[in-house]
Amino acid sequence: MTTTALHFPPADRRWDVACLGRLAVDLYAQQVGCSLEEAHSFSKYLGGSSGNVAFGTARLGLRSAMISRVGDEQNGRFLLETLRREGCDVSQVQLDPQRLTGMVLLGIKDQDTFPLLFARENCADMAIDVQAIDEGFLAQCRCLAVTGTHLSTPQVLAASRRALEIAGRHGLVRVLDIDYRPVLWGLTGKGDGETRYVGSDAVSGHLQAQLGQFELIIGTEEEWLIAGGVEGDLMASLRKARECTQAVFVVKRGPLGCTLIEGAVPMAIDDAPTVLGERVEVLNVLGAGDAFASGLLAGLLRGRTLSEAAAVANACGAIVVSRHGCAPAMPTQAELAHWFSGHRHPQPDRDPELSHLHRVSTARQAWPQLCVLAYDHRAQFQELAAQAGADAARLPVLKKLINQVVAEVEQDPGCRGRLGVLIDGRIGQAALHDATGRGWWIGRPVEKPGSRPLRFDGTQSLASELAHWPREHTVKCLVFYHPDDAAALRAEQEEWLQQVWEATRASGHELLLEVIPPKDMLGPGDPGEAVVRAIRRMYDLGLKPE
Repeated sequence: MTTTALHFPPADRRWDVACLGRLAVDLYAQQVGCSLEEAHSFSKYLGGSSGNVAFGTARLGLRSAMISRVGDEQNGRFLLETLRREGCDVSQVQLDPQRLTGMVLLGIKDQDTFPLLFARENCADMAIDVQAIDEGFLAQCRCLAVTGTHLSTPQVLAASRRALEIAGRHGLVRVLDIDYRPVLWGLTGKGDGETRYVGSDAVSGHLQAQLGQFELIIGTEEEWLIAGGVEGDLMASLRKARECTQAVFVVKRGPLGCTLIEGAVPMAIDDAPTVLGERVEVLNVLGAGDAFASGLLAGLLRGRTLSEAAAVANACGAIVVSRHGCAPAMPTQAELAHWFSGHRHPQPDRDPELSHLHRVSTARQAWPQLCVLAYDHRAQFQELAAQAGADAARLPVLKKLINQVVAEVEQDPGCRGRLGVLIDGRIGQAALHDATGRGWWIGRPVEKPGSRPLRFDGTQSLASELAHWPREHTVKCLVFYHPDDAAALRAEQEEWLQQVWEATRASGHELLLEVIPPKDMLGPGDPGEAVVRAIRRMYDLGLKPE
C-alpha cells in the first residue's frame, strides 16, 4: 500500500499553518528536583500543545495562526499578546465570557519524573464554537495542525471535524499530533497528569475513526500504541493504523530520533528510514514534542524533504529539552543555523553563543528611536531638597508629576511609541509603578549612586531583587570605569558587572550598561578613546548588553 505524497498548497496563500487545539497557561515550578507539593514559586508561560506549535512555528519564521478559545480575562489576554508578539495571527481565537482559560502546573523532579496538574475543568478551549470556524480563513492556509485532545469530547471533535472537512476541500495538508494525555480522556485520576500511557480500546477505536482525515500523523511509540490499539506491539499498532489512513507516519523515538513511514509498514521499526536524534543532556522533556512538530512543519513548509525536516525537528526537540519551559525555550532560525554549522553542544542551555542568539533573535519590543527623560537621580534630588529647605518626602510626588509631563508629551503623534523614562525604584517607586504598563521604554537603575567600586543600591543580591521586577523594566547599571584603573579596582568592578550580567540572563530582563570614565582619569584631549576601550573590554569579558 502506498501513501499520498505531501503536497502543500502554494506559498502564495496568506498563512502557512493554522493550529487548532489546546491554548493554555503553563505554570512551571522554578524549583528543580522536587515534587509539585514542595514547589513554592512558578514561572508563567504560554502553553497547550497547539499553542506551543503555533508559537514555535511563528518563531521559526512561518506565517502561523491559532484557532482556539480563551477566557475573556487576564490569562486569555496574556496568551493572545504572547502569540501576537511572536508574529502569530490570533484573529481566530474566540473569547469565552463564561469560562476560564485552561492552566497546567508543571514540575521537574528528575530526568524521568515530570509531574503535571491540568486545571482544565470546563475550560475555554474545550468549548470552542463549531460555527465560528471560518472557511474563508482556512482557505487561505496551507496546513492545518490538530492535536489529539481536540478529538476527545463531542464539542471539540465537532469543531475539529468541521475544520478538517474545510481543510480537505481546499487542499490543505492536515496534520495530527496524537499528543495522548490519558488524564484528558478521563482514564486517570485528575491529579495524575504525568502518566503518558493507559491502554483503552474505546480511545483506540475513537482515534482510528478519525485517522483517515489526515495526511501526516506524528506520535511517540506509546502514542502509536493507543492509535493502533494493539497492546504492547508497536509494529502491529502501526499496521492497524495503516488500515485506517494513507497518511505519512512519523514515529518519535526519543534520543534515537524519529522513524518515517511512507506506505506499507515494515516488519521491524528499524527497517524504516530513521533520522538519528541529537545527543544532549535532558532537563525537561515537557514540550519537546511540540518543538519537534514545530521544526518538522517549518522544514516541510519550506520545501525540505521529509528526512531533512525531521533533522530540523530533532534539533528543535533537543534544544528545548535542555531548557526550562516550552514556548519560551523554542529555538529561532538563527539558533538552528548555529547548531547545524557544527556547533552542537551536549548541554545547549550552557552554550554561551546559543544562549546569546536565543536572547537577541527572539521577538521583542522594537524601539527604532527613543527619546528618554531621565529622572532616576537620587542623591541629586535629595541635595536639591536640602538646598531649598524642602521636605524630602515630597520627592516621590515630584517624580510622579514628571510622569504627567511625559504623558502630555506622548499626546504628540510624533512621540507615540518613542518615549522612554529612567526612574529609580527608591524615591521614584510610585512614579515607576505609575509608568509601568503605559507602553513606554523603562530603564531602572541598580547601582548605588556614586559608587566606585560598583555596588548595588539597597541589596547585595541583584538576582533576588530582579525576581520582583516587571519584565518590561530594563536594568540600567552605571559604572565609573576606566580601562587603566588599578588592577585590583578593575577586577573588583568587573566581578560586580559579571553579577549584573548573570542576573539579567537568568531573569530575562534587558540590560543597559552606562560606562563613564572618571574625569580625573581622562587626559585634556581625550576624544572618547577611554570609552571605546572600556566597551571593548566589556565584550572581551563576554558581556553583551542589549
